[in-house]
Amino acid sequence: MTVSWNEFETAEPDFGRAVRERFAAYRHHVLATVRADGSPRVSGIETNFLLGELWLGGMPGARKSADLIREPRFALHANPGPGADMQDGDARVAGRAVPVTDPGTLRSFVDEVKPPTPFDLFRVEVTEVVRISVAGDELIVESWHPDGRGLRVLRRGNDDAPAREE
Repeated sequence: MTVSWNEFETAEPDFGRAVRERFAAYRHHVLATVRADGSPRVSGIETNFLLGELWLGGMPGARKSADLIREPRFALHANPGPGADMQDGDARVAGRAVPVTDPGTLRSFVDEVKPPTPFDLFRVEVTEVVRISVAGDELIVESWHPDGRGLRVLRRGNDDAPAREE
């Protein structure tokens, strides 16, 4: 099951906004794709949130584009920024990348982003959104899947106690 970014953010507006802002804090992020032989590939990528969608782009002929065309599953990790304090948390999105070929959509994207052309463009269909943060001595894991369970929040201390779900 997948949903658009807009559907996710409509379901969980505060969480969606926090994750989007985490990605917006830095320009470059890390994309994981599946190579033809089934092994993982990680690549740098820029993302865009506009027109109610999360977009992935790349240069034509890029290996990440070829990976996504052949096998659309991906994982995207927001740039954690400088230092080790995780002040703004750690955000991740997983899903499927849908190649965009519609001329009107491509034109709208170009009008908004003004990317170097030519380019490959993919619209994200979300299967999972995760944000991990630290508060005091607790690790907080917020996760969302489009299965109707809603936002799940786990808190784990730095001891042997099991994680607590809110």
